[in-house]
Amino acid sequence: MTVSRKKLVLVGNGMAGVRAVEHLLKLAPEAYDITIFGAEPHPNYNRIMLSSVLAGGASMEEIIINDLEWYRSNNITLHTRQTVTSIDTVNRKVVSDGGISAPYDELILATGSDPFMLPLPGADKEGVIAFRDIKDCEIMQETSKSYKKAVVIGGGLLGLEAARGLLHLGMEVSVVHIHHYIMERQLDEAASAMLRKELEGQGMKFLLRKQSEAILGKKRVKGLLFADGSMEDADLIVMAVGIKPNVALAKTGGIEVNRGIVVNDYMETNIPHIFAVGECAEHRGIAYGLVAPLYEQGAVLAKRLAGAATEGYAGSVTSTKLKVSGVDVFSAGQFSEPEGSRALRFQDEIDGIYKKLVIQDDTLIGAVLFGDTSDGAQLFSMIKNKETVKGKEKELLLGISADALSSSGGGNRLEAMAEDEIICGCNGVSKGAIAEAIQSGGCTSVGEIRSCTKASASCGGCKPLVEGLLQLYAGDAAVTVKEGICGCTPMSRDEIVAEIKRMELKSVKEVMNVLGWTQEEGCSKCRPSLNYYLGMLWPEEYMDEKESRFTNERYHANIQKDGTFSVVPRIYGGITSPAELKKIAEIAEKFEVPMVKFTGGQRLDLLGVKKEDLPKMWEELDMPSGHAYGKTLRTVKTCVGSTFCRFGTQDAIGMGVRLEKEFERLNAPAKVKLAVSGCPRNCSEATIKDFGVVAIDGGWELHVGGNGGVHVRATDLLCVVKTEDEVVEWASAYLQYYRENAAWNERTSNWVERVGVESIKKALEKPEERLALQKRIQTTLSRMTDPWKQIVNEPELRKNFEPIAIAQTETV
Repeated sequence: MTVSRKKLVLVGNGMAGVRAVEHLLKLAPEAYDITIFGAEPHPNYNRIMLSSVLAGGASMEEIIINDLEWYRSNNITLHTRQTVTSIDTVNRKVVSDGGISAPYDELILATGSDPFMLPLPGADKEGVIAFRDIKDCEIMQETSKSYKKAVVIGGGLLGLEAARGLLHLGMEVSVVHIHHYIMERQLDEAASAMLRKELEGQGMKFLLRKQSEAILGKKRVKGLLFADGSMEDADLIVMAVGIKPNVALAKTGGIEVNRGIVVNDYMETNIPHIFAVGECAEHRGIAYGLVAPLYEQGAVLAKRLAGAATEGYAGSVTSTKLKVSGVDVFSAGQFSEPEGSRALRFQDEIDGIYKKLVIQDDTLIGAVLFGDTSDGAQLFSMIKNKETVKGKEKELLLGISADALSSSGGGNRLEAMAEDEIICGCNGVSKGAIAEAIQSGGCTSVGEIRSCTKASASCGGCKPLVEGLLQLYAGDAAVTVKEGICGCTPMSRDEIVAEIKRMELKSVKEVMNVLGWTQEEGCSKCRPSLNYYLGMLWPEEYMDEKESRFTNERYHANIQKDGTFSVVPRIYGGITSPAELKKIAEIAEKFEVPMVKFTGGQRLDLLGVKKEDLPKMWEELDMPSGHAYGKTLRTVKTCVGSTFCRFGTQDAIGMGVRLEKEFERLNAPAKVKLAVSGCPRNCSEATIKDFGVVAIDGGWELHVGGNGGVHVRATDLLCVVKTEDEVVEWASAYLQYYRENAAWNERTSNWVERVGVESIKKALEKPEERLALQKRIQTTLSRMTDPWKQIVNEPELRKNFEPIAIAQTETV
């Protein structure tokens, strides 16, 4: 007899709610038909990693927890861009702002929290935002291109992560905090002072004991006024002063609300069949804002919905871990020394290490670590389990020894941990889940455990515990596997390239099969890199695999946050004509382009173009692609040089145009920017480019490895040459040597720092080696075609740009 499934609706596509669904699918995979509503356009992603996205350390694709295929394979109906606005508790259904209605037998509210915005005069001005989701990251990234001064209000965990990300984007950053030291909720004053000193050394400015009074400016923010009458200039203000549970929907349904949605130990609200989990929920008077407690709640809720036995949720002891540009900070429990406790401290100002343990009744109740947080997970476990530390306090303070890691019964303390204890806080992976992956799933390495459970896949702080559990459960079968280019392979970039050469592998699929990829289709990290390596090694034979490229490169235009695209035609050396300008203007008007902007590379950017209009616009422009979207040569910036400038010693314009025409359409491991300055005054900023040419009397200086972006780096001098032909020869040899030896997605600035400029000089010093490299790059360039022209002239390719009907919701 077929048992009809119940209907489960989840409101909120965030980490807490979806984690509950993941648990439920394991416990009772056939019990429910599941529908999920999410206000954002993305599938479930790791909000903890937003600071990495902002700082450029991760892409949106890399922080996705469950992609769209996961929803499809689990028969989950997902409605993105849909905010549920009402609950009919009598007829048991919810309705979204897009008019979608979904009936439910059981309803989970996981509406999360909203950023708290200070009610200051002027808080509604343009340039005042929170730091809460991927859209906020995109606004900050876009703002950094045009503005330079940012102010972050809030010196807590989130505020410092936002500030660090803005520094990476090249902005000047001031952190405003009302307290007399930063992160006072997570750190004691000594650790806070050490953190502040480190961050100030990285360029962060702190304004402490400052109460914000008003935001200045007309339409856009210009500054922040304080209660003491002082002010700080600002082009962007990010408020990171806290969060408040999102309870608006619950109120409309008559659900009991205090600070959050009130729930019992089984995450049940006062209305039957309605549950709440995550940051929106209030349990025993506490609304948690950290991920580990929310995952613990989700596990309890899943058992309740599956009809499995559970003791209920009893609350959580919380810990905080912060990693900002090499600075490690950890705190847990009651670190503020409550009455009746005693504290042990260790402080090393030379190596930048600070440890504090708070002990009460021979039990560890709190800890603060700065600089070295390797003991954090173990200390946190001892705090949670209320283990006695009598007689081993100093061992704990100075570093946990093998004896200290043993439980009071003498057995291995990892073995004594409860099965449901969370090992990986970022992804909510328990000890039991890791044990199952090893014992039943056959995982014998940390990488395999990561692929199977996601443990250690985010910040990596739990890796020592994962390694310990691997040794505990796998014993001699445990293997140490070195990290490869991604989780699909243990092989490094150099090993992969060598094997492709040796075995003459000619396709992405062939590489994955022959070299033993663990994931049959690869991932977003390895597919683009393999596609590049194959094209670099076999330029005359390899057919570029479009599906292994990202959206920008597939559509040959930069996608914008509203789904439109930008068109940047190539303008050699930044030189144009009245006729060309007139043509661009007329086409911009015809296609109703909302913005035309001069770029930093002396070109015109036509922003806001619909995808279906791209081929026709390219056709009417009849200009080559400026490749502003790909890992290719972007621009060759020039000054006017000796043509007009009284200081110019050489023809910078002519040299720049020659270089641009020589290398346009060149594929590279990462984007490449060139510049030519007509004299050492360096008006074209050649000494912060990937390859810079500076004119001097009687010759040219050639500079390499510069970067004017997130990580600013001045160039190294490669050599001095006399003629323009020599400039092209050295540029060809250098760029091809970079193409053949750098890792995928590795900018020249990182590559030069890694291998050293002296090793590059040595590789290029012989004329015959330079000419061989030049010949190889010319072979590659001879195979390149202009993608815009190709799409314009081939009807099959144009079909990819035809409009399709897109509903407001995305159902999978």
